[in-house]
Amino acid sequence: MRHFSVLLLCSLWLAACAQVPAHPVAEVPQAEAAQALPNIELSDDLLYEFLLAEVASQRGHKALAAEAGADLAAKTRDPRIAKRAAQLAFESGNMDKAVEAVRHWQEIDPEAPLAGHMLSSILLRSGRLDEAQIELARMLKDAGANSGGAFLRVVQLLAPYPDKADALKLMRELAGSYPRIAEAHWSVAQLAQLAGDGELALAEARQARVLRPEWPMAVALEAQLLQQDMPQQGLEVLRRYLSDYPEARDIRLQYARALLQQKQFTQARDEFGRLAEGDPGNPDLAFAIAMISLQLNDLQAAETQLRRSLEKGGKGQDAAQYFLGQLSEAKKDDDEALARYRKVQGGEYRFAAQLRVAYLLNKGGKLEEALVQLHGTEAADNQQRVQLLLLEAQLLREAKRTEDAYRVLRDGLAKLPNHPDLLYETAMYAEKTGNFREFEKLVRKLIQLKPDHAQAYNALGYSLLERNERIAEALQLVEKALHLAPGDFAIMDSVGWGYYRSGRLDESVEMLRRSFAGNPDPEIASHLGEVLWMRGEREEAQKIWQDSLKAHPNNELLQAVLKRFIP
Repeated sequence: MRHFSVLLLCSLWLAACAQVPAHPVAEVPQAEAAQALPNIELSDDLLYEFLLAEVASQRGHKALAAEAGADLAAKTRDPRIAKRAAQLAFESGNMDKAVEAVRHWQEIDPEAPLAGHMLSSILLRSGRLDEAQIELARMLKDAGANSGGAFLRVVQLLAPYPDKADALKLMRELAGSYPRIAEAHWSVAQLAQLAGDGELALAEARQARVLRPEWPMAVALEAQLLQQDMPQQGLEVLRRYLSDYPEARDIRLQYARALLQQKQFTQARDEFGRLAEGDPGNPDLAFAIAMISLQLNDLQAAETQLRRSLEKGGKGQDAAQYFLGQLSEAKKDDDEALARYRKVQGGEYRFAAQLRVAYLLNKGGKLEEALVQLHGTEAADNQQRVQLLLLEAQLLREAKRTEDAYRVLRDGLAKLPNHPDLLYETAMYAEKTGNFREFEKLVRKLIQLKPDHAQAYNALGYSLLERNERIAEALQLVEKALHLAPGDFAIMDSVGWGYYRSGRLDESVEMLRRSFAGNPDPEIASHLGEVLWMRGEREEAQKIWQDSLKAHPNNELLQAVLKRFIP
């Protein structure tokens, strides 16, 4: 005879199992009642089954663990063992066994509220709605005066059910017996929202407010339901509630976010400011105010709040450093910006910060350091890899190392041959280096991959027009581009230039005037002026060139055009 009792070993076993994830049901606040527990002598067979159930569970043999747990529960009739057996049965994935195990637990311990929750959840997972409804109705009845709280737990059980219409129907039948309970109407509203019945959801949320006008969860749901189709009414619901209950922080936060969603930035910042007054140590509120201040172009307020966010700590340190770097760049303090970007060690802005470091190093005349920075930056995906390649090529091109830039892009394209952005940029560099055959090959591949890529059609057509080759084909290409992007002024310029090359001067002037009105770019000015000159309207052409040159005194294309027509 061993000197350990089942009572003692049960306690040790359940403690060892505490790391096993609990069954996913709503928490049931309760005080553990004193239980009459069996005190059975521990036999070798019982010890073996205890160990078998535990080891099998830990090693993934869920069915075996469930069988052992059920046998132990039957032999010991200990409510704690019965509870654990129910958990093991659920984890095995055999819902019939799980239902059987929970019902056995209820038989052993009829006063265990969690058993009813667990059984309802398992029945719902098994699609056994009629049986689940009986258990849920019993749960609500047993809750007595606390039926409101019970409804909040019931809606948690029903919300994940796949057939939202059936879940709503079940909840309406349960709630029908509790017409004066606000939580019953609120629960119906929640499931009606999930089922796509917005009208019913709004009506039930409003009824919940009638029954409990001070309840923030009811006003929050009503405002949320109004937000999509009637946002101003949703804002008004929240505003009126706050006028009566100004200390309702959750509602004020919802109000602030709703204002932000409606781009009412000044009012949103005021509300976040009120929240911050009540919680001065909250770094997230300071960061939110900073972001809204950036939207309002209030850079000084943004900087103040970002520094405050940093001082208070919190999760947004990296983001705060990044945006302080942006503000430093805006103030043309590149050294401060560089220091800020280098402090961004993680989060969603880390990659962007590292690119800014490379950019600022190059701006400061440290191209080689910038290239080392780029080569040491880790990319999370192909899009970021392409960004690194494009920036490296840009820095090399600015240093007049166009061939090196072209080589970098070609090497990247060998690894990512079908990436649209990389194809386009590599093609553009091929053209810059005079490799027109490669340029056309790459652009045509891009068009094949993305038939709606307007810029690809425009690039190929404009290149042919500039070289005065295959004019009819070139005009078709740029007209196709304009069809795909009818509001693009640069493509309008290409089409106007195509008309000029085709001898259609009147159409050319009309298109180029549209282009120049939308974008007074020096290249468009050079084209419009040339066509006007060739039509004999030389005074206007000369004025367009000279005005554009005043605005862009270093533009080489304008200088070349003026030299060609007005030596």
